[in-house]
Amino acid sequence: MAENPCFTAHCPNRLLFAEIADKWTMMILTVLERHPRRFNDIKRLLEGISQKSLTQTLRRLERNGIVTREVISSSPVAVQYELTDIGQSLLQPYKALYCWTVEKLPDVNKARKAFDQRQPA
Repeated sequence: MAENPCFTAHCPNRLLFAEIADKWTMMILTVLERHPRRFNDIKRLLEGISQKSLTQTLRRLERNGIVTREVISSSPVAVQYELTDIGQSLLQPYKALYCWTVEKLPDVNKARKAFDQRQPA
C-alpha cells in the first residue's frame, strides 16, 4: 500500500486541517452559527479564550474564507464576524464530532481511568 501523501510535512490539506481542527475554531463557528456577532460578544461566550487567541483564530478563519469581518461605524467602532458559505459547510462535520464526544465520553473516561490505574505512582 502506498503511503498517504497528505501526511507529508508540506501537504496543503494537512496545513488547512491544522488551521481548522482546534478547539477555538470549533467553538467560534458554533457561536457564529445563527447570526453575526461582535468581537466582544464572541469573547464573552467563549469562557477561557484570551483576546490574543480569539484575534489570531478569527484572523486565520478570515484568511481561509471561513468568516468575514466587517467594521461597523459606530461609537466606539466595532467589528462584527459572520460565517461564510464555507464556514457554514464546516458546521455539520463539527456537530458530528461533538455528538461523538457526548456519546463516547463515558467510554473514554473508563479507558482513562484504566490507563491511570496501570501507571506507576
